[in-house]
Amino acid sequence: MTLQGKCILITGASKGIGAAAARDFAAAGANVALVARNGDAIADLAGEIGRSAIAIPCDVSRYWEMEAAVEACHTAFGQLDVLINNAGVIEPIAPLSEVEPDRWGHAIDINLKGVFNGMRAALPGMMARGAGSILTVSSGAAHNPLEGWSAYCSSKAGAAMLTRCADHEARPAGLRVMGLSPGTVATDMQREIKASGINPVSTLDWSDHIPADWPAKALLWMCSSDADEFIGQEISLRDAGMRRRIGLS
Repeated sequence: MTLQGKCILITGASKGIGAAAARDFAAAGANVALVARNGDAIADLAGEIGRSAIAIPCDVSRYWEMEAAVEACHTAFGQLDVLINNAGVIEPIAPLSEVEPDRWGHAIDINLKGVFNGMRAALPGMMARGAGSILTVSSGAAHNPLEGWSAYCSSKAGAAMLTRCADHEARPAGLRVMGLSPGTVATDMQREIKASGINPVSTLDWSDHIPADWPAKALLWMCSSDADEFIGQEISLRDAGMRRRIGLS
């Protein structure tokens, strides 16, 4: 597929799924806006991709920074066509009875408020044009409690509901809003989980995790008309039939 000339804003673009998605979208002809707190990492990635990429150091938990990132897309590329809410953290991993409250709240700020901030900044321009896609990276943890993951599970559950709310409000204006639950992915987050030794996910072998380019390719496919029947829903890469449809093996 081609996304020639389209502008894609990707949060959490410094590594993992976000970096893989940036490369895949750029290869499909898109302009990519790379958003992350690690300015050096996204600058290096933008240099690798070339003139179709811009690096925007940004903390997604701060609305005004996400608003400025969306405005930078309009300035550099004319408009924002696709927002990918990918930024997320797993820490703190700790029992609910012991977890440090400020760290718990900070995870909510990134994983939940960060998704809201991106949506709130992107929606007015997209709705005014009557076009645009918002894709949010979800998790099986949004639907199942896991020991030590109260912040992650709660924030992902909230983000999944935000996706449904955004679809409910924006679909009549012509927007496409969907979620992607990739399963466990071979990224730095899995190293943190492994090191914690808490709950069954930490016992998984590295070979049990899918590569980061699988969800990246899924996000690219979700921008195609082939995915239109899933608007408003959450796509799961645990589903073998869905993986085949997307072309993952």
